Amino acid sequence: MTISMKTGKNTFERMGAALLVVLFIVMAITIIALGFVSQSDVELACGQNMVMRTKMDYLAESGLEHARGLILNPQDVRSPDEYWKGGTNLQLTSGSDFYDVWVDRDANDFCNYIIDCNSYRLQATEKIILSRLHAELRLDPCIAYWAGTSTTIPSLMTIKGDVYCGGTLINSGTIIGDAFATGMINGTITGRKNESVSSAYPVAWPGLVSTDFGPAPYYIGSKSYHADVPADANSLVGAYGTSETNRAGIWYCAGNANMSGGATINGTLVVINNLTVSGPNNVIIAEPNFPALLVGGQVVMKNGGSLVIRGLAQIGGPIADDPNTTSANISMTGGLFIANDGVTSDKVIVNITAAPAIASIETWSAPGVPRRWGPAAGAFFRSIERK
Repeated sequence: MTISMKTGKNTFERMGAALLVVLFIVMAITIIALGFVSQSDVELACGQNMVMRTKMDYLAESGLEHARGLILNPQDVRSPDEYWKGGTNLQLTSGSDFYDVWVDRDANDFCNYIIDCNSYRLQATEKIILSRLHAELRLDPCIAYWAGTSTTIPSLMTIKGDVYCGGTLINSGTIIGDAFATGMINGTITGRKNESVSSAYPVAWPGLVSTDFGPAPYYIGSKSYHADVPADANSLVGAYGTSETNRAGIWYCAGNANMSGGATINGTLVVINNLTVSGPNNVIIAEPNFPALLVGGQVVMKNGGSLVIRGLAQIGGPIADDPNTTSANISMTGGLFIANDGVTSDKVIVNITAAPAIASIETWSAPGVPRRWGPAAGAFFRSIERK
């Protein structure tokens, strides 16, 4: 039997070539598979990064909402500041995600706030996946002046903030803000005119009652305090402040009262009937969450009388002048709310600046039963920028 060596060699060569082809195919499949795996890992990492970035964006937006809530509710701010100025290392839930908030109030418009918020994930001591937002918040509406009936704003009156009138509003002064009226609005308004508004007021009437402050005890939380009575309500001069038994500095006048000059009240002045301002350099600065002035009747400005108020003033009747008055002055930061008529004197210089953080109140008519009120009904973001 004869064996062909040539035939055997060709067979081995074909088997070797087939093996190489198989190896190349396996190698190609392996390379392609590794490519798919690598691509999947990249896509998975991108997806995870996108999820984390989205979480940080939402967390930064939550920081803006946090600031808006506390600006609208300054009663919740337990600090020496009039408004919440922000905080660092804040969290919605436990974990490694944090946000920092900074709040600045516009020095020329107390209804505008600038808010910056950074959200981040803390890895050891390093901040990663940072999201930054810069926003401008506008309180709207933010009532600086309320007149419960038809009224004319005199030429010497300037209002920085929004105005409400329960009737026809005639503006002969300056309104830097929006105006709301149940009737018509005549005169120049810097902001929007909102005529024939319904009885659903843009901001509710404060509804302060003198009996909530005296002569019976008043409350802060569940603890009771007692208002003080001035030695001579017909000649209020000197300093009137707070004490251990009168924490809010309530000074209660059962009849009329007269600020004859140089009276400084660090607290609240309550006058059941009428208040006369007959001298210069009178000041009322409210304690946090309490009103500055509550008058059941009218306020009469005599010649040379001046009054500075920081806080909320609620007055039953108009602000008028004495027949002999040629010049008087009222400067107010907070909110002026007059139930009947308004400022009727054209001889009194009146400047009002809306300041909701100062004018907002929280009072207790009974132990542990708080009542809140504020001159700002809402707020919107005029702009939000991503940094």
